Amino acid sequence: METSVSLIAGLVIALFAAFIVLRAVRIVPQARARNVERLGRYDRTLQPGLNFVIPYFDRVYPMIDLREQVVSFQPQPVITEDNLVVEIDTVLYFQVTDAHAAADAAQAAQAAADALEGAAEADGYQTASPSRP
Repeated sequence: METSVSLIAGLVIALFAAFIVLRAVRIVPQARARNVERLGRYDRTLQPGLNFVIPYFDRVYPMIDLREQVVSFQPQPVITEDNLVVEIDTVLYFQVTDAHAAADAAQAAQAAADALEGAAEADGYQTASPSRP
């Protein structure tokens, strides 16, 4: 009876240790990064490859794609200097170079891209109302 209790206790301890080791190892694919917070404060960025964290103290955030991204916008009618109404298709290419800044400093990356697109449109053109022929 005593042997089965010690066997069960040993098995529970071994399973707990295996669970801790599995939570401590993080594999990050190529062209991705993950931010780590230790006790609520930014600690480091996990680079591609095999990384180790301290379970229960480190919080690992979802992956950030470091590849070039493409954002396309709806065609916008604009009025040129010659008073012609033309539609402009806008495509924005961007690449994240700093995962920490991308996750913490830029809260609304899509809103920033929209603002950038609007500023590029306003450079020399006026936006036409969509109801005009």
